[in-house]
Parts: sequence; C-alpha cells; structure tokens
Amino acid sequence: MRIGKGWYFSFIKSTDQFIFTNRFEKIIYFDFNRSTRFKLLFWTSNSMTQMKRFYTFCFALLFVFLINAQGTPTDFLTADFHKDRRAAVRDMMPSNTVAVLFANPIRNRANDVDYIYHQDPDFYYLTGYNEPNAVLLIFSEDQKDGNGKVYDEMLYVQERDVKAEQWNGKRLGVEGAKERLGFDMAFNGSEFLNTTIDFQTFDKVLFFDFKNDYRDTREKADLFDLIKTFKGKTNYPSDYNATKQQLYSMITSTDITNSANVAQTLGRYLNYYEDLQEDKFLTEFVEAKDDALRNEIKEKVTLELKANNLDSAIIAEILNTLRETKTEEEMVLLRKAIEISAVGQNEVMKAMHPNMSETEIQGVHEYVYKKYGAEYEGYPSIVGGGNNGCILHYIENNKTKVGNDLVLMDLGAEYHGYTADVTRTIPANGKFTLEQKQIYDIVYNAQEAGIKASIVGAPFQAPGKAASEIVTAGLMELGIITKPEEARTYFPHGTSHYLGLDVHDKGTYGAFKPNTVITVEPGIYIPEGSDCDKKWWGIAVRIEDDILITENGPVNLSDMAPRTTEAIEAMMTAPSPLDDFVLPTLD
Repeated sequence: MRIGKGWYFSFIKSTDQFIFTNRFEKIIYFDFNRSTRFKLLFWTSNSMTQMKRFYTFCFALLFVFLINAQGTPTDFLTADFHKDRRAAVRDMMPSNTVAVLFANPIRNRANDVDYIYHQDPDFYYLTGYNEPNAVLLIFSEDQKDGNGKVYDEMLYVQERDVKAEQWNGKRLGVEGAKERLGFDMAFNGSEFLNTTIDFQTFDKVLFFDFKNDYRDTREKADLFDLIKTFKGKTNYPSDYNATKQQLYSMITSTDITNSANVAQTLGRYLNYYEDLQEDKFLTEFVEAKDDALRNEIKEKVTLELKANNLDSAIIAEILNTLRETKTEEEMVLLRKAIEISAVGQNEVMKAMHPNMSETEIQGVHEYVYKKYGAEYEGYPSIVGGGNNGCILHYIENNKTKVGNDLVLMDLGAEYHGYTADVTRTIPANGKFTLEQKQIYDIVYNAQEAGIKASIVGAPFQAPGKAASEIVTAGLMELGIITKPEEARTYFPHGTSHYLGLDVHDKGTYGAFKPNTVITVEPGIYIPEGSDCDKKWWGIAVRIEDDILITENGPVNLSDMAPRTTEAIEAMMTAPSPLDDFVLPTLD
C-alpha cells in the first residue's frame, strides 16, 4: 500500500509486523503488538528528509490504529468466508440463471423510532454487509459489461450521506464494500434503479418472494425503490404466489407415474393454505382420477410456468443445503454464543432467590451477554415461573416474584450473527421438591436419549422419537396419563431444530450430516387445571442443549451449564457477584 511519496507499507498478518519500504529499498521494520504499541526492530535511511517523511507517515498510521483499537471487535467472519459462500451458491445454481437477494427492511417500532436494524441472515451469510437498502446479484456464469469487464456478482449498497450518517452512524458505501467486503463490482443503490441488466435473457431469476413489510421512505434507492425496480424489470405478476409456484414446479418435475403421490402431497398443502384451493390447476390435479387427466393438467401448468422466469424455490433449496452444515469459521462464533449463554445460565443459578422477578432474571442473563460483547439476544427471552413455564413461547416475563416455583429459562445470546438456544429449569429457592424432581428426571433422561440418537446418518426425527418414548413411559409410570397417545398433551412440541444464523436455522431436514448443529429440547408442561392429580399442576420443565453432530458422535456445546438436579442445586449454593448489588428503593 502506498502511503506517501516514495514510501510503501505492508502488513505481515501472521507476525503482526509492519514493513515500510522506500523506492531506494531502505527498510524500516516495526512490530505492532496487541497493546497498540509500535516497536522499532530495524531501520536504515539515506537522509534526514527520508526519516522525516517516514515519521510523518508512521505517526499518521499510528493515530489511525489507535483510533481503530478502541474496543472495536475484530473477530467477525472474513470477507473470504462470504466470498466462498457466494461461490458455493454459484456452483449449485442452474446454468444461465441469476440470483437476486435483498437486504432486510428497516422495521418501525413506533412513530419516528425504528427497531435496531438486523440484517437478513442469508444476505449477511453471502455478503457480510450489515446495512439496509441493498441488493446482491450472483450470476451462474461470467458476465461482461459494456467496457469488456468480466464479473459474476454485483452488490448495490446505500450511498454515503453526511447528514444521514451524523444521525445514524457511518455507512460503508461503495469503497467500503470493495475494500472491506471484497466486492470488485460494488455500486450505489441508485445505479440499480437504472440498471441495464435484461433479466428476461436468463432462464430463471432466483429470488425470495417478498413479505411486503417494507416502507417507502424519503430516501432515494431505499428497499421500496429497489424492489419496485426489480419487479418492473422482471415483469413480476401482481398475483405471484411463491407456494403456488413451488407446487407447480413439483407437478412439472415429477414423472407422471408418481402423480398419485404428488396429488396426495398437494392435497395436504391445499388443506393448509386455503387460498390455494381457488387455483383450478392444483385442485383439478388433486381431484383427477387417472394419470391421463393429470398429464393434461401438467402440460397446462408447464405453459403457465413459462409465462415468467421467476423462481423462488431453487435459491431456498441451495441456502437450506449450505447453511445446514457449518464451517470452522462459523463454529468459532457459534461456540462463543453458546458458551456465553451457558455462562448466563450459571450466573442466574448463583443469583436466584424467591423474591426475584421474571424480568430481573431476564436482565441478569442479558447483562452477561452484553458483558461478553454479544450484540443481541437470538430471540425474545423466555423466563417463566411456575405455571407461566407451561406457555411455550412466554415472553411477557412480568411475574413480580417467582416464589418457590420452578423457573423455566429459555434464552440465547447472538454473537456476530450466530445465536445460541439454551434452556434450563431450576427451583427458585434452590431445592427441587419430590414432584418437581420426578418430572425433571424424566425430561433429563429423555434428553439424554435424544442426544445419543443425534448421530450422522440418523433421520432428523430420531432425537424426537427417542425422547418421546422416555417421556411417554415416565408419564404413565407416574399415573399422569393412562394411554401413550395422551403424552402429546404434556409434550406438545418437537425436540430439535437447526441452529446458526437463525435460532430456527435453515436446513434440509434430511439425514444428519457432520458439522450440523441442532438443539435437543424435550419438555413436560402440566398447566393448572390439567386432568391429573393437582400435585403436578404448574410444573413445567424443559432442558435444551446445542448439539454438534460429528463423525465421532454428538458433542454437547452447552454442557458448561449443569443439567442434573444435583448439579443445579450445587451451583445454586455458590456465591454470586450480585449478592451485594442492592439498588435504592423507589416509591
């Protein structure tokens, strides 16, 4: 990098050393250590003028590094990671296609206050860009612009704006997208509004259909304008339905000899999506009595699909496949998010007492997250005392005292985009009652069985099946149920989901693959008024851990937080840093 007349600068990452070289090949060699101090290792110079020039550049550079060293995180995913992910997408795209992905919208909280911006996980996965009002294009083959320049991707970002940045922070801009994100073809969003790209020349335009949750703002080239331009350039139908397109594709891509099976699948979709029942092709295909009639409908659907080249199924399949398994670079961040969350559980166990409120418990967890530098929670925190724990996604957290109840705590830190999902259930007074322990031990044994079933090659449903068998047997033994099918009343949810950039991350839901991270989270919930002995009422237990599936078996990434009743009770006797943290009483 040229830093001044006659002087050049280079950085050796592996040694944290800088080399300054002039055109006379006189070298000044510095070491930059982690405490932001420069150490002179070696230098030679021909003249005092050269030395003065060097020191001018050196102090300028030192100033830049000191400014940038004020606590800014440096452990984000690298530009090479995102570039590699784009290449992986490109390799899976059909020939002569283009993928078009948009940044997340800005979501309004109230009046002129917006929620903290969170990027669309797919967009972040492929770009590393964390700002709104942007669009990414990935081409299956090399393209050539009017000047003969070859490219296979383009990123449009929001333009630098001094006034806007004074209020809402610095924008990366085109140069930042090139230098920090590694895009060669980066442009302001306004240039997308005037793009000369002819989307009709591609066999397919791959995209995620729109949720219509974006607003038209005063800013030029906002998300509203970008999507409006895309719709105009692609002849986007006003009645476009992504699910319908997916089902049409299912009809056209399946051999007619298997049409009866396809009809059954379509029938289930039509029962779930009532609006699709109005589509004559789908209903006729489901109701058709023979293959000949279905083949006629198939030909009509094929013509219907040719009316436009939009496809919202292929890109979803590609990213489901890629994001299901994690790279080493991703695992560094995901492990950290999980460990932070486990520490949060431990610190709450130490601090817990019957007079705490659900909100206070939530606050301790989230303070730990912030202390470690986690930007967000991966999802709304769930802290349910007693009967509140029976509400699976209870997020009000407004019970003023948890008393002697069990407290179900389902929380996860999000660290640099990757989120944990860890649940522990603990007695507020530090000791499980007999009934609480009996229910807890069933759930613990069910989770152990589920974790053991989480092996490479096993079906995705394997952990849930193993856990469900234990829960069913346990509930029957305690007399809470009398028939196996009644277990669903008290264990109404699935046991596992993928984990990563989303708390319910993308995946194929096929057989388990190495380097996949899932949750295993059985639970038993017995709300007040249940059809069983009253002594069980209000008991809710869920234990959830984050499991890495490897060739050598499952690895519990969140086992730092104790799971057995004995280990939890022991942790709750440990002193807490919050024991002496007392705030003044307010009226």
